[in-house]
Amino acid sequence: MAEAVKEAIQGAVEHVTGTQGQSSTADPVAATTESTANLHLDEVTGERVSKTELKKRQKQRANEAKKAEKAAAAPQKPEKKAKSGEEDEKELTPNQYFEIRSRTINNLRQTKNPNPYPHKFHVNTDLREFVEKYKELRKGETLKDVEIRIGARIYTKRASGTKLRFYDVRAEGTRIQIMCQAQEATGDVPFEAQHEHLRRGDIIGVIGYPGRTNPQKGGEGELSIFAQQVILLTPCLHQLPGEYYGFKDQEERHRKRYLDLIMNDSTRNTFITRSRMITYIRKFFDSRDFIEVETPMMNAIAGGATAKPFKTYHNELDMELYMRIAPELYLKQLIVGGLERVYEIGRQFRNEGIDLTHNPEFTTCEFYQAFADVYDIMDLTEELVSGLVKHVTGSYKTKFHTQHGEVYEVNWEKPWKRIEMMTALEEATGEKFPPSNQLHTQETNEFLKRVLKKVNVDCTPPQTNARMIDKLVGEFIEEKCVNPTFITGHPQMMSPLAKYHRSSPGLCERFEAFVCKKEIVNAYTELNDPFDQRMRFEEQANQKAQGDEEAQLIDETFCNALEFGLPPTGGWGMGIDRLVMFLTNNYSIKEVLTFPFMKDENKEKPKAAEVVGVTPMPEEGIPHK
Repeated sequence: MAEAVKEAIQGAVEHVTGTQGQSSTADPVAATTESTANLHLDEVTGERVSKTELKKRQKQRANEAKKAEKAAAAPQKPEKKAKSGEEDEKELTPNQYFEIRSRTINNLRQTKNPNPYPHKFHVNTDLREFVEKYKELRKGETLKDVEIRIGARIYTKRASGTKLRFYDVRAEGTRIQIMCQAQEATGDVPFEAQHEHLRRGDIIGVIGYPGRTNPQKGGEGELSIFAQQVILLTPCLHQLPGEYYGFKDQEERHRKRYLDLIMNDSTRNTFITRSRMITYIRKFFDSRDFIEVETPMMNAIAGGATAKPFKTYHNELDMELYMRIAPELYLKQLIVGGLERVYEIGRQFRNEGIDLTHNPEFTTCEFYQAFADVYDIMDLTEELVSGLVKHVTGSYKTKFHTQHGEVYEVNWEKPWKRIEMMTALEEATGEKFPPSNQLHTQETNEFLKRVLKKVNVDCTPPQTNARMIDKLVGEFIEEKCVNPTFITGHPQMMSPLAKYHRSSPGLCERFEAFVCKKEIVNAYTELNDPFDQRMRFEEQANQKAQGDEEAQLIDETFCNALEFGLPPTGGWGMGIDRLVMFLTNNYSIKEVLTFPFMKDENKEKPKAAEVVGVTPMPEEGIPHK
């Protein structure tokens, strides 16, 4: 059986071998002719391909033809516009923008084409008056025969094609649109050249005519200046903060008040209100025959108030001096000399803490009136402040928001509430205080320490009688004074320059006015007894010896002036900054000071001159004459 299988396999192998031999010996030309006869011509490429390949190609070409036909029938897509240089600039970091812009402007400085810092541009229109005068123009109406010339800062810039530009500009706190059309351009500078270098923040001069736009999509149109020439007056080298987010960071706003004013109308309005308030105060006193005076800022002795002074030094005289903490002693010397009504609005300097209501330098108004007393001054205070509030706000009632979100509704209308200090403290603490003529004694000192402990009020050293009473007043009386309130009946040792009370020994004729829990006015019947004044100064010297750095020294010049005779006089001082805070609804004093005191910022920033390689020119110093 196995032998039979073996023979069958051998026979099959021989048969296959024989067939392959016959095939290999067939005619090759005949084989090639037969193969070519099975191919088909591709008329597009000229190639001969198999039937399958040809069908595949024809189908692919048919699909491509359909796609092309469909694409041709579809509406043409607009080509993507290339980004303008200004759009590219939006993607730059502030430092990159500053460097590129500085180089561009420096190039203009050198070529003067155009001069980026011209000397003069004639302005003939106040933008506030422009808006008021032409606000009644109808849609599409223009006044081509009226020439308008304004200077303003660019806040936004928009383009519509290559022949139309829009700018939103501001000047004097007023915004207006500038419409620039190529066909309206005049002057030697072509339209494109007038606008290619302008950016947000630049100050420009505009020459044109008034009109109201005529929008095709409806609407009444916008009051605009139709520009014929736009001239770069001063470029802005930095990016302005974005229109959406604005410039809100408080720390940066206070450090860069110039940028704060550019970006925030509320800051501008605050300082305008402040100026109006000071103008009103000046007119109030001038109309009552007061004389405005100026007194020294540097003194050999820091007097006139209880506060810690700044020290300075005079090289030529080899003399240590103090920046003034109050002008009081000088103003009373003028009363002695016969100027019977004087006032001064000026800066004071106190080397004390910085917080929401205190700044090292601040502005006060002080006045002194001969033959007046504290009660006359109270009436004058009500008249001045209530009239001032009405003048500035249009009402006697205002709202004030604290940093904690509390809202105080304040009625400034006279008459104001009056509180006796010692009576109110007895009611608040439930303790009977020593007689007023014993408030300065050591026994009272021990009594006050027990009261402080009882009511859980802390008083840091030195625990003098005056400081402890002041702490109690701050805790229990001042905290209730939201509407304007007079606190009267101060102990004498708290008021070294005030005259003693005519009916309550140990007290003095003084008042403090508080609003929204903060003092705004301090006033009293002035002490004009040179004997009593010297004893008061000596008591202050004793307090200084106990460690009270705010206590006053003896001012011999002032004591000598009193010996020549100070008539009965009423004196008064008011903090301008705090009153501005209340009337502009700002709880931080930094918001109402143009340049509040700030800590040093140790950040190195690139400077325009360094970026473009400008070197300083040598200058020859001229000594002060």
